Amino acid sequence: MTVAKAYRLLKAILSTAVDDQLIKRNPCRIKGAGQERSPERPVLTVAEVYKLADAIEPRYRALVLLATFGSLRWGELAGLQCRDIDLDAGTVRVERQLMQITGKGLVFTEPKSAAGKRTVVIPELIVKDLREHVKYFAQDGEKGLIFAGPDDGPLRNTNFNRRVWPQVLQDTDLPKIHFHDLRHTGQHPRRERRGVDPGADGAHGSLQHAGRDDLSALDPRAAAAGGPQARRPRPRGTRRDIGHATGTGAGQGRMKIEAQVRRPCLTWASSCREGGGA
Repeated sequence: MTVAKAYRLLKAILSTAVDDQLIKRNPCRIKGAGQERSPERPVLTVAEVYKLADAIEPRYRALVLLATFGSLRWGELAGLQCRDIDLDAGTVRVERQLMQITGKGLVFTEPKSAAGKRTVVIPELIVKDLREHVKYFAQDGEKGLIFAGPDDGPLRNTNFNRRVWPQVLQDTDLPKIHFHDLRHTGQHPRRERRGVDPGADGAHGSLQHAGRDDLSALDPRAAAAGGPQARRPRPRGTRRDIGHATGTGAGQGRMKIEAQVRRPCLTWASSCREGGGA
């Protein structure tokens, strides 16, 4: 990457020299020399995501699952407030992100792009985990943060990446992925291992309209217990549950919302069976 950047800079300098008639021809003519080729990031299977979620501190279990199946970025997750989530309708509204800015500390900012403000429909598979999390770990009030640190303050990426993330990867013997890589499990499931073309017509559509039973099958432990299971977090005190945060019903309201918002790409139900139980 450094070599490619240096080559692009040198080529730009020499192009200016040609324009100024200082040299007749730009010697930087190697095709592709200025292109950066980053190694492909590892992508966890659904079974590996649940292995990770089972091993991490209960406070961060829902954080891992929503990052994966909702394809939310760290700043978007850290900035979620109780008023942004409607678990009856199964939606999360992304309105802001919480970022660490040098010299200013943690600051609420606009999403990464104009399209960043969006409503995400989350699978019923993880709704129970989110309810448990809100009950025991979310801050109080409509503007209380959904995901808070052990001191009940805002989540800090630096602390999480130093204290929590490396340890859980070591405990689970999983690839050394970044937290941001969780989004790719939901966006690009490993279907090619079964001879399924990820770009085949209808591949994403089938998942987006999966029923309750199909979504439950994503959980490697669901078959044995008859449905998706969630380890109960350690109680820290009673928290109110989130229901109709946006005043939307669970039936007709959800259908109206789903017709207007973009669903995140889930994974094939068969992906969870690749590694067996978590």
